[in-house]
This record gives sequence, C-alpha cells and structure tokens, in this order.
Amino acid sequence: MANHDDLARLASFFGGEEAINVVKALAQAGTTTDDVIATQANVRLNTARRILYKLYDHALVTCTRSRDETTGWFIYHWKLQPDQLDTFVRSRKKKTLEKIRTRLDYEKDHSFFMCKACLTIRVTFEDAMESAFRCSGCNGQLISEDNSKTIQVLEESARRLESELSEQQFGNGKF
Repeated sequence: MANHDDLARLASFFGGEEAINVVKALAQAGTTTDDVIATQANVRLNTARRILYKLYDHALVTCTRSRDETTGWFIYHWKLQPDQLDTFVRSRKKKTLEKIRTRLDYEKDHSFFMCKACLTIRVTFEDAMESAFRCSGCNGQLISEDNSKTIQVLEESARRLESELSEQQFGNGKF
C-alpha cells in the first residue's frame, strides 16, 4: 500500500504545490468536506474542488454525498484512496510504454532530414523529396540525419519501463 507522501508527490502533477497541500490536508483529516480541506490547505475552495475532482477522476480519492437538512444543499465528504496509487502509476507507465513503442517504430521505419541552417526543421525522406531537399522555413539545404541515438534512447526507455512493469506485476514494484 502506498503512503500519503507518494500520493502527495503524484498530486503535484495534478496541481503543483496547491494539490500537495490539498492531499496533505485530506490525509490529516481522514474523511472530510471540501470546505475543511480548502481551509487546512490554505487554498481557495474552487481550487480545492478542482484538484479533488481531478484526483477523483483517477480514483485516487473517493467521495460520498449527503444532504444538509437545514439548507438542502449537498455536502461532499472526501477520502484518500492511497491503495489506488499503484494501479494509477502502472496504468500511466503502460500508456507511456505504448507511446514510446509507437515513436520507436516511426523512427526505425523512416529516414530523416534536417535543415543545416535552422536545425529545427526535421522531415521524413518523402517530405524532403517533395521539397527538393530545401527547408520550408529558410529554403536552406536539408541534410541526412542519423537518428540512431534517438532509437537507442527510446529502446532503453522501453526496456526500463518493461522491467518496472514486470517488477510491479510480481509485487516487487517500488514507488
């Protein structure tokens, strides 16, 4: 089971320091309302709610709703679900691995050309042929680019993620 510090670090991706404060306030309170969370986290109520909804969308917090008997308004009670952290991280790693593999295939299947003047223009061989090997930005000469280092970095990243996912599958994952 992940601890609250891990969840707070993950929360920072959803809203920086404010999200960390919201998660810490919620961790201290256990189950509480968004008003209490906003006060303890020292953030505006709308900010706390925005962060809580983002965390809720990823199943990192739960919410129960009750009705205030005097006003008739709904009151939302929030609670952390730190046990969902591992599942969330695993899901993100799988998506990232999929993107890396797609990019790796693209890099392996194409030859690339760059503008030797701009160094920001990068096109496939097919696109370079269509432009007579001239840069669309400055009309400079396009030169062949060696993408073997890019391929190497992508392969290493894919292997690292595959290894992490394999460790997690067998219960050895550490966050």
